[in-house]
Amino acid sequence: MQTNELQIARERLQLYRDAETKVLQAQAYSIAGRSLTRANLSEIRGMISQLEAEIRSLETRGTTRRPVYRVCPLDD
Repeated sequence: MQTNELQIARERLQLYRDAETKVLQAQAYSIAGRSLTRANLSEIRGMISQLEAEIRSLETRGTTRRPVYRVCPLDD
């Protein structure tokens, strides 16, 4: 399941990076009296940061070592 989530997050990240490139090339333009305004650049960059953090989390999930403790009950 984690691999699927990771793949989806990576695909979404690529789409947001593509969107960022398009916005940087032309935020708004008009052709024949019709205008187009692309998405908000700060929102796109915020989502890129969020997805990068999510990918890091998914990549490291289950790879950190946890301390192991041994408990020995004592009779008094």
